[in-house]
Amino acid sequence: MPLSKDEIKKSYPLPAYNYRVGFFEGDFAQGKEATFIGFSQVTGLNIEYEHVTYKNGLSFLSGFNIVRGMANPVKVTMKKGMIRNKHKDFLYRWLKSEDKFLFANSLTKDIIIDLCDEAGAAVVRWLVKGAVPVRMEMPEFNSNDNEVAIETLEVVAHSLKVSFNL
Repeated sequence: MPLSKDEIKKSYPLPAYNYRVGFFEGDFAQGKEATFIGFSQVTGLNIEYEHVTYKNGLSFLSGFNIVRGMANPVKVTMKKGMIRNKHKDFLYRWLKSEDKFLFANSLTKDIIIDLCDEAGAAVVRWLVKGAVPVRMEMPEFNSNDNEVAIETLEVVAHSLKVSFNL
């Protein structure tokens, strides 16, 4: 029996190509306007914890315990084609900016990655908190290839939060 359009929407997975990436100056919760930049690839949206093996004096009888330790920093890599628009040097300026005061976190930005439905509405949101740029890879140039100039930005952040069904 054929499925209705609503049943297909609810039961089929969302395509991973319909997403948008927004950068916030400082904290996302302050409600400031985001700078949206189109990326061809976003990787590293992982939540990972260290593990700790705990052994006590009776471990030879009861075995050992494995408990979750501290959270690892989030490392997100974003790739985009170089284009001529108003945000052409946004990532480079962020990477080259300097902290005014030690431990002031003036470089940190919150980043949102929204996975969108066919209408462009956000369905799942990943919030990367306190991101700092640590690496930027410029495009490779080869006159024998017909490839697009791709730049890569890697950021390290404090945490990653996921929101569903916005």
